[in-house]
Amino acid sequence: MKFTEFNLSESLIAGLNDVSFTEPTPVQEKSIPIVLEGKDLISTAQTGTGKTGAFVIPLMEKILQSKREGVKALILSPTRELATQIDQEIFAIGYHAGIHPQQ
Repeated sequence: MKFTEFNLSESLIAGLNDVSFTEPTPVQEKSIPIVLEGKDLISTAQTGTGKTGAFVIPLMEKILQSKREGVKALILSPTRELATQIDQEIFAIGYHAGIHPQQ
């Protein structure tokens, strides 16, 4: 499977290509369609399996589709280190889409 099969925005696909994400990991492949449908999801997987992308990628797609002004998403993190990782991933993938994290 390729990320293009999720019907994501071209700007998001460009960001994924920039960070060399072409194929979703198993946790992403299972999670992204559920989040894109607007459903809640709890997912567990080992470190390094793509959990951050599993929620960040569809979240950014939902943000691009939203007509709402102002804050469109709030991500809570239990540690500063994880918050930094999430911030970096959003910045890298969301660059072409104009999505920038704010702290």
